[in-house]
Amino acid sequence: MPLDPIVDQMLKQMAEAEAPALIEMSPADARVMFRAMNEEGTKAELDSVSDNSADGVPIRIYRPSLEENLPCLVYFHGGGWVIGDLETHDVPCRLLAKESGCVVIAVDYRLAPEHPFPAPLDDCYQATEWVTNNAALLNIDKNKIAVGGDSAGGNLAASVCIRARDEGGPKLVHQLLIYPVTDIAMDTESYNSNADGYMLTRESMVWFWNHYVGDKFDDSPLASPLKTADLSNLPTATVLTAEFDPLRDEGEAYGENLKSAGVTTLIKRYDGLIHGFVGMTDVLEGARSAVRLMAAELQNSFGDKARK
Repeated sequence: MPLDPIVDQMLKQMAEAEAPALIEMSPADARVMFRAMNEEGTKAELDSVSDNSADGVPIRIYRPSLEENLPCLVYFHGGGWVIGDLETHDVPCRLLAKESGCVVIAVDYRLAPEHPFPAPLDDCYQATEWVTNNAALLNIDKNKIAVGGDSAGGNLAASVCIRARDEGGPKLVHQLLIYPVTDIAMDTESYNSNADGYMLTRESMVWFWNHYVGDKFDDSPLASPLKTADLSNLPTATVLTAEFDPLRDEGEAYGENLKSAGVTTLIKRYDGLIHGFVGMTDVLEGARSAVRLMAAELQNSFGDKARK
């Protein structure tokens, strides 16, 4: 279908602004730019929002109510493993907590290129283990813990699930993968048709991957989960993609591979939208619809209606 008119207008305004391209920036400058892009947005009111540390990894805890023993989503932000932090994803994390009724714990993992693969993944896995081991302290249900993330965060969530299975780690109940990065190959049809003009570009993804894996990349499935030979016995999954996104096809391929491995998986493409659309709930009905779907999928994975 055609590009959403609101998104189309936004992209035209960005083009007219003639801002420097991401690939022309240093990681430090790109982080400043990305935070500025995400400063605006309605912040849902919650019972409490507090910062803490998961064995040295900074986290932010979003609690929607005073009820005890709530389910929990451990969330990993997007930004190509290079940009993004607790502030850039404060708005969507608040909204997910409010709509799902579960505690959301956002993880401020180390960033590349200062800390390349597997450091960001190690931080996310460590934080997930810490949350599980400290469920009583956090007043959450240790049997109802999910992981999720957008873009690079979706990549990290998928890999955390694989590591947890293979290393006898946390027993996770769901993986929420929002337009996830799943393959370094960058050779899909959506990479060709959406290579430029829709905010996230093919050149930007090359820039992100080069910073994340550098010269040490060994084609590890933990960096490219689509290459994982065995996806059986993983948590149920929700995979969201956008029509005008280079990452569309690899996200959907990963979802199909999960299905083929016997993992209950919902794959939902949002036509007319672009990468990053879930963060645009103030202006896009598609984004609001996606949040409602994610909340319902989380509630279903927890085995009962999470309390709102």
